Amino acid sequence: MAAANAGNSSASSNAPLPLEGRVALVTGGSRGIGREVSSHLAALGAHVVVNYASNSAKADELVAELATRDHRAVAVKADVSDPDAVRALFDRAEEAFGSAPHIVVTCAGVLDANYPALADTAVADFDAMFAVNVRGTFLVCREAANRVPAHSGGRIVTFSSSIVGTLLPGYAAYTATNAAVEAMTKILAKEVAAKGVTANVVAPGPVRTELFLAGKDEAFLKKVAEQSMGRIAETTDVAPVVAFLASDAAGWVNGQVIRVNGGFA
Repeated sequence: MAAANAGNSSASSNAPLPLEGRVALVTGGSRGIGREVSSHLAALGAHVVVNYASNSAKADELVAELATRDHRAVAVKADVSDPDAVRALFDRAEEAFGSAPHIVVTCAGVLDANYPALADTAVADFDAMFAVNVRGTFLVCREAANRVPAHSGGRIVTFSSSIVGTLLPGYAAYTATNAAVEAMTKILAKEVAAKGVTANVVAPGPVRTELFLAGKDEAFLKKVAEQSMGRIAETTDVAPVVAFLASDAAGWVNGQVIRVNGGFA
């Protein structure tokens, strides 16, 4: 396991890392926010299962990169909208690291980059967003609720978006998927609390990822930056919040939606 920062004393560098010995499963973990979350949790000592849907090169690249820093990770392909694939994903985590995941983070998500009005939203596009964003989150959370070990620092972190608060035109179906995730996670939090497991939502505002940047021009990006502390967030602004919720420090934080948006409204 990687040592702590070189600048620390030898005594502190030998201290266990905050997530040492825990297994973290991150859906959509090879790209965008999910990639940064995977990397950040690994740096804190977690063994990471990097889930991806199609791009094996990106996932393998991340696993190799983490290995150069003595972090343990495996890449696992799975369609989160398929219940059999989700069960197999959790099985693979146990095979790789000898334990069911202690930390489950649902970063997988899709968005229609055409930003149609509700009246112009195709049923196929609506269904595609709900399949991944809602059904996928439900299936992963259901598996986590049954398999995260009780009283082991278990953490479930789902992803929504600050769009639930801003309610921008062109995002009707996408916003609906995020609102569904928030409601579902708040109820899940009450259902798993007796096992010592928490469930919370991270709802970023605009973040500089492929998902957010698709279909947007510079004028739009400038306007967004002016509304959120003068810049668009980076993935490194979001991952530490997930890491906090995954840590022992957040043991009394449950059923909350954390809007990480620089004040964007």
